[in-house]
Amino acid sequence: MTLDIQEILGFLPHRYPFLLIDRIVEFEPQKRLVAIKNVTINEPFFQGHFPGHPIMPGVLVIEAMAQAGGIIMMHEIPDRDKKLLVFTGIEEAKFRRPVTPGDQLRIEVDVVSFRLRSTRSAGEIKGQAWVDGKLACEAILTCQVLSRGREARAADSEAERAEAPAELVSRK
Repeated sequence: MTLDIQEILGFLPHRYPFLLIDRIVEFEPQKRLVAIKNVTINEPFFQGHFPGHPIMPGVLVIEAMAQAGGIIMMHEIPDRDKKLLVFTGIEEAKFRRPVTPGDQLRIEVDVVSFRLRSTRSAGEIKGQAWVDGKLACEAILTCQVLSRGREARAADSEAERAEAPAELVSRK
């Protein structure tokens, strides 16, 4: 399965200048996804990172991997327009080569774990970003799906406590 930019916008709440995925070229739901990010000199972060020697910030390469992993999770959520995906952790991040204007990032994410719950869904992915067949960045990322808005998140917390064993609730 492939997705164009219009379909991607249906899965992620991100918009310019923070949407970092241009196309999905491979997608196996709940397993694997390959995304493309075309890096251009017009990206707003290149004005200050670094003038005269533009390099895409590593945290944005990781964010692009997180967004790709987010599409895998949000694909499984039926009411995704009422949900928000939040990035909850980074482990084993390594930056192997700089990403510069003109590069095309090939972002590959594989699901390590995936939990779908009525109150909170969570997942862990292994992400890699490649440029011209060379590894630029890799990391293990975790994320969680929450309800949008404070009232909805408070209701999620109440439902979570109701589902939790008594000893876990009392520790709070």
